[in-house]
Amino acid sequence: MKVDLPLSSPTGALADVAGMAREAEKSGFDGVSYSEVVSDPMLHLTIAAGVTQRVDLLTNIVVAFARSPMTLAVQGRALQDYSGGRLTLGLGSQIKPHIERRFSMPWSAPAPRMAEFVSAMRAIWESWATGEKLNFQGDFYSHTLMTPMFTPPSDCPAPKVLLAAVGEKMTETAGRVADGMLLHPFTTDRYVREVTLPALARGRSASGAPEGTPEIVGSGFVVTGNTEEEFADSKAAVRRQIAFYGSTPAYRPVLALHGLGDLADELNRMSKTGDGDKWVAMGDLIDDDTLALFAVAGSPAEAAKNLLARSGDVVTRYAINNIGVRTPELRLEVANALQDAGA
Repeated sequence: MKVDLPLSSPTGALADVAGMAREAEKSGFDGVSYSEVVSDPMLHLTIAAGVTQRVDLLTNIVVAFARSPMTLAVQGRALQDYSGGRLTLGLGSQIKPHIERRFSMPWSAPAPRMAEFVSAMRAIWESWATGEKLNFQGDFYSHTLMTPMFTPPSDCPAPKVLLAAVGEKMTETAGRVADGMLLHPFTTDRYVREVTLPALARGRSASGAPEGTPEIVGSGFVVTGNTEEEFADSKAAVRRQIAFYGSTPAYRPVLALHGLGDLADELNRMSKTGDGDKWVAMGDLIDDDTLALFAVAGSPAEAAKNLLARSGDVVTRYAINNIGVRTPELRLEVANALQDAGA
């Protein structure tokens, strides 16, 4: 299992990225990652690429439907060549309210749209690399114009593409069109083994699917700390994040598999209220048994061992989830412990 460090600091500032990327490479980690929350991952990874020579660069995730295939193809091509071929594009669909109301972009049938997004992006890269006429025409995207003036050089192979998925349709899509998948933090060991892996295999067996074993990136929740205060803070943060994800109807099947469909419905109801303290109150509904379904817990060394025990036979790399790993120092401890435990 490879280990990646997130390029996230307490301030979230781009100015912090260079130092964190250098430290990750110096410490021997396999990669660095950034998720599109308060900034564009391509900005963070471009800075990281400029100050490192070896570590992989992973978007975990970049919101595909907030962009067009051409937009991301241009960014991905530039960063792939600038980094010497170290980029992996992890794409996510986000959910309908965010795409329509936050990004003001169209939403429709996410799995077919995502399959077409990836195919369109790859057609663009292929046109640039070979000089063949660009002629991609689909149900959601059409790219039929490319002139030499707008054709960038292609010094490295196209980047790998991974898809974030929870539901079976998107997971099958990941198997069918992508090089692998990003496991959503809001998943459980049982859901992965009973739902995710069979769906991924179905997609991989489809005609025209990429060859080879798909990459599977895990980023499950960790509750940890070196003091009682740190541990309690970590647990509270993870409870709230589980509640936040659990309120999303698209993720209800994960809770329903464990007989917690009523909890999903109540979280969704609470999320729509005007209560200013609703996210804290929702977190209080995540009891210890539910927490244990989604998160491993213990000291940094114990948490690392528990991560390996839970998913070491499934995931090919692990991107440290910083929701419960609250400081850069703790992230380093957990990552180092994963390496020491045989990751």
